[in-house]
Amino acid sequence: MNIFHRPSASDTSDAESKRAQIRNSLFLMARLRLVDTQTDYTEVRVRNLSAGGMMVELPDPTDMNTRVELEMRGLGLMRGRVAWYAEGRAGIALDKPIDPQKVRKPVGKGNHTPAHAKPIVSRVR
Repeated sequence: MNIFHRPSASDTSDAESKRAQIRNSLFLMARLRLVDTQTDYTEVRVRNLSAGGMMVELPDPTDMNTRVELEMRGLGLMRGRVAWYAEGRAGIALDKPIDPQKVRKPVGKGNHTPAHAKPIVSRVR
């Protein structure tokens, strides 16, 4: 047996190929709900995002395969399941692929900053 065997393309499982998807490291907020145990959404930090899933900070241990619903700016409502949990973070496998670039697009329409997003500047007299 060769201990230095490199897996061939035929050795790669679906889970490994999904993990190999390009992930965008970022720091965003999302709203998450554990479908079977929560009625309200909780704010969570998203640490990275790919077409097939994301890593979020979850303070309470959560079982694998727990169904979740998430809402995120630019992506809307998403459904998935907890793929893993370790040390306050969880991997979420999404039911349907998403376009992770949508969270990076500006919220407003047009080329100007809306009044509610501008900093408050006071004039010195």
